[in-house]
Amino acid sequence: MKNILEETEKYVVSYLNDNLDASFVYHNLAHTQRVVSKIEELIKESSLKEDEEYQLLIAAWFHDTGFTKTIDGHEKVSVKIASEFLEAHEVSEANIKTIAEVIMATEMSFEPKNTLEGLIKDADCAHISSKRYNDYAALLRKEWELTLNRKISKTEWFEENIEFLTHHTFHSDAAVSKWESRKGKNLANLLQNQNKVKDDTEKLKQKKAELNFKKEKLDLPDRGVETMFRVALRNHITLSDIADTKANILLSVNAIIISLVLSNLVSKLDNPSNGYLIWPTAIFAISTVVSIILSVLATRPNVTGGKFTKEDVANKKVNLLFFGNFHKMKLDEFEWAMKEMMQDKDYLYSSLTKDLYFLGLVLNRKYNILRLTYTVFAVGIIVSVIAFGVAFQFSGLETPVKAMLSIKL
Repeated sequence: MKNILEETEKYVVSYLNDNLDASFVYHNLAHTQRVVSKIEELIKESSLKEDEEYQLLIAAWFHDTGFTKTIDGHEKVSVKIASEFLEAHEVSEANIKTIAEVIMATEMSFEPKNTLEGLIKDADCAHISSKRYNDYAALLRKEWELTLNRKISKTEWFEENIEFLTHHTFHSDAAVSKWESRKGKNLANLLQNQNKVKDDTEKLKQKKAELNFKKEKLDLPDRGVETMFRVALRNHITLSDIADTKANILLSVNAIIISLVLSNLVSKLDNPSNGYLIWPTAIFAISTVVSIILSVLATRPNVTGGKFTKEDVANKKVNLLFFGNFHKMKLDEFEWAMKEMMQDKDYLYSSLTKDLYFLGLVLNRKYNILRLTYTVFAVGIIVSVIAFGVAFQFSGLETPVKAMLSIKL
């Protein structure tokens, strides 16, 4: 049997390295080697026959090989793998039967019927008496997540471990004397950690309750609504800037034109020979002046009273997001009003909506005036050119171009 034990170790080490999935971070070769090591410790304290020692060690090596095929019922698969190996090495049927029974004893709910079964049960659970119990427990928890897709909270994990250690009993005198004391310390640590987690959980619940209370009092818009308001307001402001830019361009162009008209055309109208230029010049000047006036109206700011009362805030009548409604207020009054608004979801939404709405009204006014300005400017240019052409025709000049050159425009 000694030679078979050596062959068993080589075979199982190679078999697990080649076939066991990496997700088994607890029930792996290291665990098997720990169980074998614990079996050797217990054997020294027990009065077993030599054949029984070998049977127990061979069973320890094979007891988790079934994880290479399945999780549920892996003990039966382990028995099959062990039996095939032992039969190939001409081990007697009696030994194979005993080894198979010892392997089956590692099933969690199994109650040992003899010394060998009790010893392997004790060795398989020896980690609960280890100084590194928390590390082994963490590996087992991770293995369950990876292989069973079973996510367990800290509270549930502590409860399961405490339940297991509380009802667990070692089956051999050797295990009781060597490991029972340390198991009690690990149980005490678990209870202490459980209380700590409960305290942290209570604090977290209390904090969540406070946050929920604040959220009920101030239910701010979610990300999607915030994005909608931000994009809409930015687009409105961009369109307003575009309208102001267009109005400034028209204002500058018409200012240049009116200055040229005043400096060149008007100064020549006192000459009776240039009388035919009066009406075309008047049309040209009037259309330019009207364009300037409309451009100014398009960019002219409109500022409101800049004051509000507490009744306005209480009745949600004032939009605190527009400077024109508060620029004459004192800082403490404005801060009070802002806090009142931020504590009221409906008021906050209403203010944002009003701000967007009134920006839209301003844009509508600007673009309507701007459209009228461009129309007046275009029509004025066309009519002025036609008027100059007609005037030149009746003045007897050869061409309008020569007349324009004579005026030195």
